[in-house]
Amino acid sequence: MDIIIYFIIAMVALVVLVKLFSWPIKVLVKLLVNGLLGAVLLWLVNFFGQGFGIQIGINAATALIAGFFGVPGVIFLIIFKVIL
Repeated sequence: MDIIIYFIIAMVALVVLVKLFSWPIKVLVKLLVNGLLGAVLLWLVNFFGQGFGIQIGINAATALIAGFFGVPGVIFLIIFKVIL
C-alpha cells in the first residue's frame, strides 16, 4: 500500500514539474522561431530590396526587432528605412 501512495505522490510531483517548466520552454521556442523567421525576412528584404535601394543592416538592434516582433517588426524596419 505504501508503494502505491509513493507512486501517486511521485506522479503528481512529476506533473507539477512538467507544467512548471513547460511554459518557459514554449516561450523560448516561440522566440527562436520568430528570430529565425525575422532573420530570413531581413535577408529576403536585403536580397530583393537592393533593386529598390532598400537595404537594412543586420546588427543586434535589427535582429532583436525582427526576432521579437517577427513580420510586423520587419515591416517597421522597412518603413523606418524608407522614411529616413
